[in-house]
Amino acid sequence: MRTKPKKVMVIGACGLLGTPTAAVFGRDPAIDVEAVDLPEMDITSAELVRASFDAFRPDLVVNCAAYTAVDDCEENEQLACSVNGTGAGIVASAAEAGGARMIHISTDYVFEGNASEPYSEDHPTAPPARLSAYGRSKLLGEQQVRKNHPAALIVRTAWLYGPDGPGFPAAILRRARDGGELRVVNDQTGSPTYAPDLAAALYKLGHHDVSGIIHVTNSGRCTWYSFALEILRLAGLDVPVRSVSTAEFPRPAKRPAFSVLDTRRYAQLVGQPLRTWHDAVAAYIADHTSATKR
Repeated sequence: MRTKPKKVMVIGACGLLGTPTAAVFGRDPAIDVEAVDLPEMDITSAELVRASFDAFRPDLVVNCAAYTAVDDCEENEQLACSVNGTGAGIVASAAEAGGARMIHISTDYVFEGNASEPYSEDHPTAPPARLSAYGRSKLLGEQQVRKNHPAALIVRTAWLYGPDGPGFPAAILRRARDGGELRVVNDQTGSPTYAPDLAAALYKLGHHDVSGIIHVTNSGRCTWYSFALEILRLAGLDVPVRSVSTAEFPRPAKRPAFSVLDTRRYAQLVGQPLRTWHDAVAAYIADHTSATKR
């Protein structure tokens, strides 16, 4: 069922995803947007969240707030669970109490990553002990949102990057310009997702009264190594890149080896999938190049 929101609260509105999300809803003259972030909106504070909801009274809330420093979560799991888990539940409770629909952002990290076919929305999530601390915190968030707002929509995405925050393409371009050989993992497969494209998808989903879980990423799949090669090709940078294994490039947090998400439900709902990751990263590089020339 289609239902156009009139008052939309975007939480985490200064972040990688929140910035383009607030912008895309804000371009609709029929929608009043309240873009909030720290310090005035701390989702771990039920009092602050309730005060914001009472003042604005949204009919749709999009929760983009999260602690996403994956490796840091290993040492700060309590904080990660407070933000990504308990905080998400607090937002869900306020939305439910105020009669607002809710879209909550989650991640491919709730899966262990040992599949060979894209994960559907119905695929069981991994036991928490097999996940990274970040994955456990985001899984807790999903559970809290479903418990406190049964009609909420949980949008899982993956490999998010964009112009409004840190991400893999920016890191590759920076390292390439510093000189020397790049070493990039070639045994992890996923779907790079451009934050402005996901924001546009959230806008479309905001016009549908849909609940449950839905997967949204740019179309296609690649490894981090092939993603890096495409970034460098599009940027016109001739830099040596060496393919390495995850074992050769250890990180504090466990990464899923395969985290491609099945996005057919989204495509069926809105009429088309997101563009390919190739096209999306080309747009990112074009925007990045234009920005550096200004």
